[in-house]
Amino acid sequence: MRFHLIPFRASASSMGKWLLLLALLVGGPALAQSPGPQGGEVGSLREQEWRIPGLEGVLMEATVFRPPGAGRAPLMVMNHGSPASAEERPEMTRPQFTAISSFFVARGYIVVLPLRRGYGATGGRWAEAYGACEKPDYFHAGLEAAADIRAAIDFMRRQPFVATDRTIVVGQSAGGWGTLALSSRNPRGVSAMIDFAGGRGGQQTASGGVCGPDSLVSAAARYGATARVPLLWITTENDSFFAPDLVRRMVAAYNGAGGQAIHRALGPFGEDGHALAGSDTGAVIWQPLVSAFLTGR
Repeated sequence: MRFHLIPFRASASSMGKWLLLLALLVGGPALAQSPGPQGGEVGSLREQEWRIPGLEGVLMEATVFRPPGAGRAPLMVMNHGSPASAEERPEMTRPQFTAISSFFVARGYIVVLPLRRGYGATGGRWAEAYGACEKPDYFHAGLEAAADIRAAIDFMRRQPFVATDRTIVVGQSAGGWGTLALSSRNPRGVSAMIDFAGGRGGQQTASGGVCGPDSLVSAAARYGATARVPLLWITTENDSFFAPDLVRRMVAAYNGAGGQAIHRALGPFGEDGHALAGSDTGAVIWQPLVSAFLTGR
């Protein structure tokens, strides 16, 4: 039996439709869309899915919340943590941090929550690896997270409804560490930063401890040496990732090198204080601290 190939000619527009259909049929990449909003706004917080151009050609999946009105408003970038298990990274979904997002939207901020490289549907290379547990490189791992945060800031500031100054950067766990790393770069127009339980390498040893805690302390000092942005560092007594003694060493190293962190060490929160930033019930604890810190900024 002989088969004959039938020539197929199509315009650019029809070819695009065929390629889109093919991608849908074979389960193509979730983030094949163009940068920007990916649908309408939903709810009182005007929630909207976005794609943000990042490094290495990656489009970061992101959630955007907006206050009422069409005028320019300042930006807050909220940055997620990293699960202790590598198998969980591809399963991560667009971050929400509802209590934190609602708090900042109520204060007139546009909130963007990017899903960084290597996490969830954003995909791409996981750039935040720190190497072997015996000799971790937390310094450069943090700078990789900071690069994704900076990409989100730069892109959102180009939107007509976003102010180019008074930006605030907030992060939790690995996102807090990325925030700390970004502070060392003193990005223009960023007036304040907030770090909830920032760090890396927690729950990675056989006993559930931190890989190379001294490396974490020395990396914090390297960030602090050039950081001049006011930063609020919030931690809890019963954090399962980073114990109070280690946190105090990191804060002392950061500030001792020249950083400007205000450390607020809180008592125990729930079963694990590491979850404070993501918990709705934790808002009553951190809101007064954040409000006081932001007053006049």
